[in-house]
Amino acid sequence: MRVRKSTPPAAAPIGFKDLLSGLRGCLDPGVIERREGEYREYFGTDHVFFLSSGKAALFLILSALKGASSRRKVIIPAYTCFSVPSAIRKAGLEIVPCDILPESLDFDPIQLESLCDDDTLCVVPTHLFGIPVDVSRVREIAERKGSYVVEDAAQAMGASRGGKKVGTIGDVGFFSFGRGKNVTCGSGGMIVTSSPSIAGRIRTLYDSVGGETVRASARTFIETSFMQIFLSPYLYWFPRGLPFLKLGETEYHEDFPVFRIGRLKAGLLKGWKERLERSNEGRKAATHGYIESLGLKKGIGLYSGGSSCLRFPVYLRDPGGKEIACDTFGPMGVSPMYPAPVHRIREIQGRFGESSYPSSEKIVRTLVTLPTHPLAGGSVRSRICSGIDGYLDAHYRNEKGSG
Repeated sequence: MRVRKSTPPAAAPIGFKDLLSGLRGCLDPGVIERREGEYREYFGTDHVFFLSSGKAALFLILSALKGASSRRKVIIPAYTCFSVPSAIRKAGLEIVPCDILPESLDFDPIQLESLCDDDTLCVVPTHLFGIPVDVSRVREIAERKGSYVVEDAAQAMGASRGGKKVGTIGDVGFFSFGRGKNVTCGSGGMIVTSSPSIAGRIRTLYDSVGGETVRASARTFIETSFMQIFLSPYLYWFPRGLPFLKLGETEYHEDFPVFRIGRLKAGLLKGWKERLERSNEGRKAATHGYIESLGLKKGIGLYSGGSSCLRFPVYLRDPGGKEIACDTFGPMGVSPMYPAPVHRIREIQGRFGESSYPSSEKIVRTLVTLPTHPLAGGSVRSRICSGIDGYLDAHYRNEKGSG
């Protein structure tokens, strides 16, 4: 194990004051209801449900929709977090990947139109890395086939598109409170919707799942406390060097737990709105700094929307450049992200036949993300930009940047 200053690829710091709020929440019988009310007001939705994780939230949504329909297909991006297909399989539904456009990370609209049919239960547009995609266009396609739109805003809390907060543009949306998300309580997820029928079906399932146990809450508090200590760039080398922690690794699991969050996590979310706004402002500044420093084209969707990126995506010119960049700058928070498109995930790849998703394959081969969180200071970001400059794909650079 090498002792060296290291920056995590993603982080949402929690302070000592937040930990105390979590402990106080354990003794407050109304803390969960207050958090629900705060989120309903913020998102302007009628219904909010807190779950154990973002994928648990998606699982509950899909199970609710499945219960009122004979349809079984769920269309998702062919490049996305492995939690999405795992939730679909856990719900007993069929995964239908759709290729995405590298310049926007949005669905290929032509392919989406061809895939959406009378057996499509729902389409899941994903605001990957916090970059809002065109959910309204997805709704137009889905509504023609009578399909739902389930908005994956797990990485994009606080972002907006067309004057609407992401997560509220589809029929139902979900978020994540995981450790590297926009705001965290250690782990957790949330569903938001204004549809009475969808909310009613979710409520039935929600009331049937168990709540977080005292033992699980205690474990969450210990893990969250240690996480805040070892997120420090001066200490992160230690957990990063422990193979059994599998930090930064992407794995596929269908056996994840589903339960309602307890008072501890609701307490940890006290002051979430201020933390979220502060986090997103900092990430927005980091995003704009990368665009300027790397000379990226502002006319390209990834770099033109003024997004507050949870992680900043860039394309390198070839897989070799990606490997070198991740090996060299991994300790600074540069990440290779998802190791395979959905149809090549080992546990489920036999379900897709000879299907091909060339853009998603290219994204896997060449995309890396750069840290935008507050622990990755300006000097770290500057060193990353200087180091990867020569590996960038010239297509995404303006004339000055590619000269």
